[in-house]
Amino acid sequence: MFMQMTVANNIRSKIPVTDNAKEFMKSTENLSQFESVDKSRAVTLMGTLTTLKYDGSRTMHEHVTEMENIAARLKSIGMKADESFLVQFIINSLPSEYGLFQINYNTMKDKWNVTELQSMLI
Repeated sequence: MFMQMTVANNIRSKIPVTDNAKEFMKSTENLSQFESVDKSRAVTLMGTLTTLKYDGSRTMHEHVTEMENIAARLKSIGMKADESFLVQFIINSLPSEYGLFQINYNTMKDKWNVTELQSMLI
C-alpha cells in the first residue's frame, strides 16, 4: 500500500491493484516498458510529421491523408495534435510552387480544418 501511495495518480490508475509487492513491482516494470515504446514511437511519428514533404509522386489527397493518419497515431498514444496545428504542418509540407497558396492562407482571417484545406488543394 505504501508503494502504491508513492506513485503519481496518472500512473497509479494504470497499475492493477494488488497486495503483493512483487506483483506490484512487476506491473510497474511492464508499464515503464510500454511507456518507453510509446515515447520512441512518438519521437518517430513527430519526426515524420515535421519532415514529410509533398513531392508530387502521389496525389494531394494521399499526402493529406497520410499526414492525418500520422496525427491520429500520435493521438492514440496520448499526443493530441490540434487540427489548426495539423493544417499548418500540411501547408508547410507543400513545395515552393504552392507559395502563393501559403501566403493567401496565412493572410486570411478564417482558419480551415483539414477537410477544407484538402478540398482547396485538390
